Amino acid sequence: MLKIDSHQHFWLYDKHRHAWINDDMHACRRDFLPADLQPLLLQNGIAGCVTVQVDQTIAENDFMLELARQNSFIKGIVGWADFKSVNIEEVLEHYHFEKLMKGFRHILQGETDDHFMLNPDFMRGISMLEKLGFSYDILIYPKHLKIASEFVAAFPQQRFVIDHLAKPFIKTGEIDGWKKDLQALAQHENVSCKISGMVTEADWQNWQPKDFTPYLDVVFNAFGAKRVMYGSDWPVCNVAGGYQKAYNIAEGYVDQLSQHEQERFWAKNAIDFYRLGV
Repeated sequence: MLKIDSHQHFWLYDKHRHAWINDDMHACRRDFLPADLQPLLLQNGIAGCVTVQVDQTIAENDFMLELARQNSFIKGIVGWADFKSVNIEEVLEHYHFEKLMKGFRHILQGETDDHFMLNPDFMRGISMLEKLGFSYDILIYPKHLKIASEFVAAFPQQRFVIDHLAKPFIKTGEIDGWKKDLQALAQHENVSCKISGMVTEADWQNWQPKDFTPYLDVVFNAFGAKRVMYGSDWPVCNVAGGYQKAYNIAEGYVDQLSQHEQERFWAKNAIDFYRLGV
C-alpha cells in the first residue's frame, strides 16, 4: 500500500532561531535532515513526505526547496509567506513556478491576537492562493476553532487542512469543547485534517495508545475517510516517543477501516490535497 507522510520538518538547529525548542524538548536540539528521516520512512514502507515550514522566513523556503531537489522522496513543500504584505501576490506568483512548493502555513497558534487569521490584510493574501493552486495549513489551538470556521467560510473553494487535530488536550482528557468546535469546522467540506502531532499533546512519558482513540473517533466521524491524512510531525514527535511509536498509533487505529479507506488515509488524500507528483 502506498504511504505518504504529510507532515514533517527539517532544520539546522540554532538556539536563537529555534528558541521554541525548550529544555523539555532537548531531544530536538540538533540538526534533522533528510538522511535522518529516510531510514524511518523506508522502515515503515512510506514512499515520500511533505516537508512543512518551521521558521517564518523566505530563507526557510529556499532551504526546504533545495533539500527537496536533492532528495526525491520529498514530494512537496509547505512554505511560509507574509500574507499581510503588500507584495504578497508577487511572492506567491514567484513560488507558482516552483513545482515542489505546494502550499503555505503561518504559525497562527503563536500570534498574540487570536483573531489574526481574520485580519483583512491577511485574508486578502489568503484570497490569492486558490487561483495559483496552493493549499493552506492551519496551525491552531482549540481556542481558535470557532474563529477558523469563520475564516474558512470566507474561502469556500480554497483547500485547507488542520494540522495536529488543532492540538486537543489529550494529556488531561478534555474533549467536549474541542469536539463540538471541530465538528462545526468539519462541516466546511473544503477543510481536511491531519492525524499528526498527537503524542506531543499527551503525557510525553506515560501515554498509552488508547489515550488517542476518543480523539481519533471524533476526527474520523467528523471529516470522514476522504478528508484525513497521516502525518508524523517528525522530529517534534521525538520528545514523546519518536517516529515509530507515533506511526504505530495511526496504524493501529486505521486497521479497522476498509482497504479503500486505508488507501485514502495513507496516501491518496495527501496526494490529492497537495497535488503531489507521486
